[in-house]
Amino acid sequence: MVKRPLTGAPFSRRAFLTHAAFAGTAVAALDFRVDTQQDSAGRLDPWSTADEILRRIRPPSFPHRDFDITKFGARGDGQADSTAAIRDAVSACAAAGGGRVVVPAGRFVTGAVRLQSRVNLHLEADATLAFSRDAHAYLPLVLTRFEGVELMNYSPFIYALGEHDVAITGSGTLDGQANDEFWWSWRARGAGRPGQTPARNRLLEMSAKGVPPGERRFGPDAWLRPNFIQPYRCTNVLVEGVAIVNSPMWEVHPVLCTNVTIRGLKISSHGPNNDGCDPESCRDVLIERCSFDTGDDCIALKSGRNEDGRRINRPIENVIVRDCEMKDGHGGVTIGSEISGGARNIFAERCRMDSPRLERALRFKNNAARGGVIERIAMRDVTIGDLAEAVVAADFYYEEGKNGAFTPVLRDVDVRHVTSRKSQYAFLLRGFDNAPITNIRVTDCTFDGVAKPDVLESVRGLVLTNVRINGTVRNETVDR
Repeated sequence: MVKRPLTGAPFSRRAFLTHAAFAGTAVAALDFRVDTQQDSAGRLDPWSTADEILRRIRPPSFPHRDFDITKFGARGDGQADSTAAIRDAVSACAAAGGGRVVVPAGRFVTGAVRLQSRVNLHLEADATLAFSRDAHAYLPLVLTRFEGVELMNYSPFIYALGEHDVAITGSGTLDGQANDEFWWSWRARGAGRPGQTPARNRLLEMSAKGVPPGERRFGPDAWLRPNFIQPYRCTNVLVEGVAIVNSPMWEVHPVLCTNVTIRGLKISSHGPNNDGCDPESCRDVLIERCSFDTGDDCIALKSGRNEDGRRINRPIENVIVRDCEMKDGHGGVTIGSEISGGARNIFAERCRMDSPRLERALRFKNNAARGGVIERIAMRDVTIGDLAEAVVAADFYYEEGKNGAFTPVLRDVDVRHVTSRKSQYAFLLRGFDNAPITNIRVTDCTFDGVAKPDVLESVRGLVLTNVRINGTVRNETVDR
């Protein structure tokens, strides 16, 4: 892929469109469609496609070369600025043909880290990268997304654009150093700042008017927080083993990437919009053996917001989530709300969810401003303890609700062998009269401690087979 570096100079419309068109052409040349087979009972079996997806997902490998950041001047004393040393180590590693940029034991303070192809940023045991609280450490502006909309903004803390074979690995810690005073406070008005709302509204207006992303320039005085980890238009991505704490907002946010492995992460961050993992408009993604304890959705699968999602038109597709643990969060596995490009072929299995501050297990959120087709979603063998709201929740009235011209679609959801100990609802499903939620199959599940009757609005074909709720077995098809 042709790479065009983004610098502090204006990012021209021609440069942006050239880069985007080339990336889109390369992706369009690949065909990732999968066909759903039937199970022994003649029903469509979405899991028949999961093995095919897994066979394609392979983490990148790297040459056996190490570049210790201390050899480039980094100091792990918790005070010295190691930004330049890390940048030089990454450049040397890439120039040599790839390898590991090694962060040894110590606390290294840094600004933005930009990865290059064939570079593995590796944190050894007792190593911490502590990211600066100075927003200027994340300049110049780069092409990124804020809540599903492209713009030029502060760099994510760890970023790559148009690269291949990039990784973050090890057993160390990535510390965003966010708290109620730093970063999280940007969301709301106070202490001489307007909060993020004015800039967020301006960004949405620019998107609606078709302003090219290279001309949507934010950054200083806009108060739009950067994400933590964001590979953008990359192939062959691995994020493995590290602990992530105190993020400004979304923690792991691959965008427009193909072949992504996210494995063994320990994520604990309770600030606003602190989603754990948000693959957006990506293909072939494996998320496994991760632990999530978050201030928002644990995993949220996305595909762009409103006009931007429709302009780019890339779904989130072919995603496997397995063997993860979800503690606090708004949803365990969530699809939406920035979902205008659609979602399909999503599989979650063998996860454990348990917290009175975890609101939902399987969550869908959409509305008529975003639209998009969500289809072929499957969950099985999931064990749930406490939930604050519902086991399966879908809400078309999220935020803008009916205020929009784009019909949301949710269909073909398969839930099997899921158990829960306590929740307010088993099902909380709210579609539109003109856009009912269709074909939700729930089989061999047990939901105990359910406090309230189901909420079902504009639902067609909710098929319950051997579903036990508070001890009562239900075998029925529900249309409401």
